[in-house]
Amino acid sequence: MAEDIKDTKIENPETAEAVATEAPAAPAKRKTKKRVVSHGQLHIHATFNNTIITVTDANGAVLAASSAGANGFRGSKKGTAYASQVASEKAIEKARANYGLTSVDVFVKGIGLGRDSAVRAALSFGIVINSITDQTPLAHGGVRRKGERKV
Repeated sequence: MAEDIKDTKIENPETAEAVATEAPAAPAKRKTKKRVVSHGQLHIHATFNNTIITVTDANGAVLAASSAGANGFRGSKKGTAYASQVASEKAIEKARANYGLTSVDVFVKGIGLGRDSAVRAALSFGIVINSITDQTPLAHGGVRRKGERKV
């Protein structure tokens, strides 16, 4: 017991505080430069059941995305033109606020009701539309069946 008392060191509280205040400060975080994308692409995938809106840069890297289902529409309401308009507004608003998007090339795919309303929503936000391209796949009868050709 006497040995424990000899080994314990009593610190002066004033010197302990002085040592604590002289500790080095944490290094300051670097401020990252905000990425600015003034021209991008607006991809609209309109089906009968849903509409998916994706805003990308010129290389195809996604900046923002939204869909009718992600905006609270359920069931058959997801396929409506109004749901497509709301989804388009959300995606464009995100891209404009975060990246400064001002103009887009529009690529439309599908035969759903939301094709036109999604494009009109982009216009209502003041986004300049340079071109509109329809990428809807066309059925061509498919490939030839297996087996001998019947004459």
